[in-house]
Amino acid sequence: MELSQLTMFKVVAEQGSITGAAALLHCVPSNITNRIKQLENELAACLFIRTGRGLVISPAGALFLDYTNKILALCQEARRALEPESAPAGTLKIGAIESSATGRLPTLLAKYNQQYPSVHLQFSSGTWSQLVSEVANHRLDGAIIAVNCGHPDIEQLEIYQEPLVLIASPTLGPITTPQDLNGKQLFMWPEGCPYRQSLERWLAGNGVPTTITSIANYGTILGCVSAGAGVSLVPAGLFEQFKGIGNISGYTFEQLPPVQNYFICNKQVGVHRAKDTFVALLMDQFKDL
Repeated sequence: MELSQLTMFKVVAEQGSITGAAALLHCVPSNITNRIKQLENELAACLFIRTGRGLVISPAGALFLDYTNKILALCQEARRALEPESAPAGTLKIGAIESSATGRLPTLLAKYNQQYPSVHLQFSSGTWSQLVSEVANHRLDGAIIAVNCGHPDIEQLEIYQEPLVLIASPTLGPITTPQDLNGKQLFMWPEGCPYRQSLERWLAGNGVPTTITSIANYGTILGCVSAGAGVSLVPAGLFEQFKGIGNISGYTFEQLPPVQNYFICNKQVGVHRAKDTFVALLMDQFKDL
């Protein structure tokens, strides 16, 4: 079993095809096919199910992929440990929930790229549960979420508290109490979103019935609110970014406290200078929040 085989297996699993993996790894498909077959023979297990439309990872393959991710991550850590004082370099994979990705991170990402040009920063967004899974399985080096995940393999660092702003079109009239939302359409992210949970608790505590339309995209939510179709509760960072588009008013309430945001990473990963410098910049950027 060789590291090159494990890398090929990982990429094939992620791409779902030999051809796609070959393009990323810059080698011929037949080479990957042969190396995967050798790996399957050595393990005495079928790692992929061959279908007419490509490859589907088998149950044995899914189990082996978890170990592959850990092995490759450990190898990267070993390389970094040999040069602990060197400038950050290599690939850094960071994820974030969309509210943070859109409202808080653009300036920080630009600053990081300027200060550490040798780091190839790969950024993605997702739901908090997706991001926790990606970090736990070494597919992301770190992520920003807005819940205390409690995962045994995850280390989390409090980075900032995100204030909440209720947004609505001025055409709906002023909103000064939770009762002003009675009968109004609410647009929020689907179940599990901590900001949605804050809104639901606030309204339930004030006896206001809720009718929430689930929309997993802040651009669409902002568009619906701007058009006067309803109301939403969003992070202040997002409101600050988009209040200039017009026809959106913001309202804050003491009963809607800020939501703690966290940076998470895998406890099993040791030296990672690119990640550590990202965290340092992150903490400095949001020290006043």
